Amino acid sequence: MSTASTRPPEGRYGRSSDARSDRTLKVVGAFLGVALLALVGYFGYHYVGQNKISAEVIEFDATQDAVKIHLEVRKDAGASGYCTLRSQAEDGAEVGRADFRFDGDATRIDKVVTLRTTSQGTTAELLGCHAD
Repeated sequence: MSTASTRPPEGRYGRSSDARSDRTLKVVGAFLGVALLALVGYFGYHYVGQNKISAEVIEFDATQDAVKIHLEVRKDAGASGYCTLRSQAEDGAEVGRADFRFDGDATRIDKVVTLRTTSQGTTAELLGCHAD
């Protein structure tokens, strides 16, 4: 017993509108995919390639009126700039913020900096580093 086909005979009615739509969608999708990939690559290069100073908070010790922060800074030789640190109280209010400058020929700087606070700080957060 054979089953009936629901497809029209080949070549009898030309290309279906679905085939044209599928091809258009494939072309548009490929173009948008390549454009998105290029955009991500562009921003990735400028974020990683152009960043001359980066840092990391290793540890911190909070006292009543200050926070001592062990900061590790990695930078290009000869680059100068600053890193912004802040501390927050237990309720989330900002109790201290300061910029710490780094310059010289060293590419790695391990330094303990003191951030003065208006009340007891419970955090030490690196907001970012910027080259001059």
